[in-house]
Amino acid sequence: MPGSPEDTTEFALEAFLPYRLSVVANRASRLFARRYSEAYGLSVPEWRVLAVLGRFGGLSATGVTERTAMDKVKVSRAVRTLLDRGLLERQEDAADRRVQRLGMTPAGRALHAAIVPEARALEAALLQGLAPAERQALHALLDRLEARLGEMGAPADAEGPD
Repeated sequence: MPGSPEDTTEFALEAFLPYRLSVVANRASRLFARRYSEAYGLSVPEWRVLAVLGRFGGLSATGVTERTAMDKVKVSRAVRTLLDRGLLERQEDAADRRVQRLGMTPAGRALHAAIVPEARALEAALLQGLAPAERQALHALLDRLEARLGEMGAPADAEGPD
């Protein structure tokens, strides 16, 4: 029966919202990743770890995972690489010695400070084709979609399968 959930004859993947969001997000991530990799030798997960620690500081790896919505394995690899490069350091949590807090080293803070203006410029270039009201509407709509996903039980702490 046409129009019913069982009808697959008219399904256009290119018009399917989750697919379109994924395509746009993946293309933007690849563009940003190329810039971060070429200029700073960072992957997207490594940059996200630095960015979230730059904003919130002193998080555990679990806290980074929650704030970035990245897979635990990606966060763990990114943290290990950043530790090895001397951009992050671990400190024992004063209240719970089992918890290790992550913080940026002076080199990590300097790298973060260098990247942030470039990230903002790249975002501005991406949004340049939208009027200010459209940008506000886009952010509002994304907020509403994210809230709706929460209502529907979609986890916020892990990436999808891409």
